[in-house]
Amino acid sequence: MIEVQNVTRYFGRVMAVNDVSFEVAKGEILGFLGPNAAGKTTTMRVLTTYLPATKGTAKVAGFDVHDQSMEVRKRIGYLPENPPLYQEMRVRDYLDFVAKIKQVEPKNRKKAVDEALGKTGTTNVDNRVIKTLSKGYKQRVGLAQALVHNPDVLILDEPTVGLDPKQIIEVRELIKSLAGDHTIILSTHILPEVSMTCERVVIIDKGKVVAEDSPDNLTKKLSGSMRFKVVVDAPRDQVEEKLRSLPGIKKVIPANAPGEKKLSTLLVEGQGKEEIRPVLVKSIIENGWNLYELTPEGMSLEDVFLHLTTKEEEPVQ
Repeated sequence: MIEVQNVTRYFGRVMAVNDVSFEVAKGEILGFLGPNAAGKTTTMRVLTTYLPATKGTAKVAGFDVHDQSMEVRKRIGYLPENPPLYQEMRVRDYLDFVAKIKQVEPKNRKKAVDEALGKTGTTNVDNRVIKTLSKGYKQRVGLAQALVHNPDVLILDEPTVGLDPKQIIEVRELIKSLAGDHTIILSTHILPEVSMTCERVVIIDKGKVVAEDSPDNLTKKLSGSMRFKVVVDAPRDQVEEKLRSLPGIKKVIPANAPGEKKLSTLLVEGQGKEEIRPVLVKSIIENGWNLYELTPEGMSLEDVFLHLTTKEEEPVQ
């Protein structure tokens, strides 16, 4: 449904996007993940025909974003980070206006607006003036305008920024409900959005794609060592010092919950993929500590993200 091949975009001498390539299958939700200023929004603007690529090609539903931009626009619903709302209009009137701009047939316009309201849970506020709505409802109306012409593709740029936790969950569930009927690219720097919403993720950093896979596969591929959560009944500093000195141990990280004082919780990482549990258990027994927990800890998406996007630059010689 979406094909991006070797897209590069310069702003003057600054390269914002560097040789980016990825594909999105029909009905899939793709997480487009990266830190601020990584090139996410620029890539989205190329896909939505707002900006031309300096080099490379991109296609949506088989249409080239540069040579066939009008055909692409008919098939895309776009929600930028700041929804394009006319604050003085009522919700239904605004959506009817957007449907008209997007060339929905007059005879089908009311049905299109009703369906967009229903999908986004905004039917109950359809007669409200937009500026009187909460931030969460404004975001829903922004999503409704992206949906009103029933596009094949939805491109959502930071759709939950500024929302409270309850609103974030509601918008997240709404996005998930749209998968299958629509192909969705969710551009964000918020990790829970990706892990809880997306089937696959592309991670971009400094304008380049640094990883592409499902969240689970990424964590498996990058987990180059074994890591365990260890909970013992002993002074944390004493446990930490002892475990650090054991053979095969790469890292020991204190991980006590706030206010937890009775037990010591630590994350212990081995130097390779060799089993380190026997060494840990033997040491704990020899020191006379009571062991409450020894469980494997997988690499989180946050760990993957930090690993891929916080590499230090090599010093210039």
